[in-house]
Amino acid sequence: MHETAYEITTLTHQQPTPNPGMLPTEIPPGVQMVTLPGGIRTLAYTPTQAPPAPPIPIAQPIPTWAKTTALLTPTIGGGIAAAGVGLSYAAPGLIAMSQALWAAVALIAAAAIGVPVLLRIGRSAAGAGRGSTHITQNITASGMFGKANGTINHR
Repeated sequence: MHETAYEITTLTHQQPTPNPGMLPTEIPPGVQMVTLPGGIRTLAYTPTQAPPAPPIPIAQPIPTWAKTTALLTPTIGGGIAAAGVGLSYAAPGLIAMSQALWAAVALIAAAAIGVPVLLRIGRSAAGAGRGSTHITQNITASGMFGKANGTINHR
């Protein structure tokens, strides 16, 4: 919008005020009595403009993420509810399965400890009836790529 700048002129203190006896009905349209920043009252042309119209709200489209979220919310809620119902029906079986798993863990731990102990006991019992076997090896080779010869002695 283009506004025309109006120069406001005032009278000095020696001059009388303009038209001191002018009636309000005699003032032409667009002219008003104004008070300037220095406190002097004078007649001035004022633009007659209508106040700007408030902006008309424009309907914004709904964002895609909001539509997707709104459509997925009942689906996710229904899935969570179905999972809760399924877990409530499966709870006795899950409890039995967890107890079976703990029993399997205990069996594995007992086997990891018990099997080496049993093997050690079995070897010491088998070796107690006869003497231990000693094997001696003598290996000789000549040169870096020479053929190796050896003997094994059992005692």
